[in-house]
Amino acid sequence: MNDNLRITTTGRTRLETVIPLATPYLVFLDPSNVCNQQCSYCPTGNRDLIKKMGRKPEKMSFGFALKTLTQLCAFPDRIKTLRLYKDGEPLLNPDFPVIVAYAKSKNKFDNIDTTTNGVLLTHELSRHIVNAGLTKIFISVHPKNIANKEYMDRINYFYQYSRDHGNCKVFIKTAGDYCSYDERQMFMDIYSEFCDSIAIEHTAPCWPGFEVEGINKEVGIYGQPVQEDIKVCPYLFYSISINSNGTVSPCFVDWKQKMILGDLHTDKLIDIWNGEKLREIRFTHLAGLRHTLSHCGTCEHHMYGQPDNIDQYADELIKKI
Repeated sequence: MNDNLRITTTGRTRLETVIPLATPYLVFLDPSNVCNQQCSYCPTGNRDLIKKMGRKPEKMSFGFALKTLTQLCAFPDRIKTLRLYKDGEPLLNPDFPVIVAYAKSKNKFDNIDTTTNGVLLTHELSRHIVNAGLTKIFISVHPKNIANKEYMDRINYFYQYSRDHGNCKVFIKTAGDYCSYDERQMFMDIYSEFCDSIAIEHTAPCWPGFEVEGINKEVGIYGQPVQEDIKVCPYLFYSISINSNGTVSPCFVDWKQKMILGDLHTDKLIDIWNGEKLREIRFTHLAGLRHTLSHCGTCEHHMYGQPDNIDQYADELIKKI
């Protein structure tokens, strides 16, 4: 079995043909910026670093989550994906299932998904999440949990319950750079029975200002060639991120929360999306000056994981924004 989930552009809208978008395709909404694990390849797992940089632990309140979801309904078009995830473990938020249910009730999102390490997926919580209407769940299995029988049971239960009582697709992955050959085989043999799709991903240095050690920098996350000459980050043009404290970042790898566009306690998201701050960042990228931005200039995610390349359309897109 191929152990890499390959990037596919089949069925994707060509981004250069729809910019500027009146409505973002993808919205990250972070239920929690803290995590119950300490993965060496994730900045949130480095608790001393997070504390040192002054990022306060936050879990989005239920009331504020509802207010934010209502704001999302102000956009003129349907949002393709609401991603209930950004910096931390979303299931640490006790209101996660009801946030999903409320989002589902708004009938504004084609997909509602999340990414979790799966450790907190008790049978009861799994039922609540599936019944709430989550459409996709990405479960990142830490190598230390691959052979954990209780953990396997929890993942299997979620998959079986969703198959019988809901419609939540299960995508399971692990960080292959930190697995032995035997662990990789065990992962594929065991977890391929518990999911709709499975992948052994390469870990990439995607977090600006955070050094990830012990990885293969010669290939992208999905085994594709690294694209070192990308000038324009496409995520700025179709996605936006809402941090757990209500501030808004232009992209999901702003883990330091240093590129704040606004605050939903006082600002409207639709105004931020169409606002001057984000337009200036987009313009800077299209002008070939990404390196002048403190955060974007040190970001390497565009090299390892992006599915779109709009560099050749930069000149004509400048005129449109």
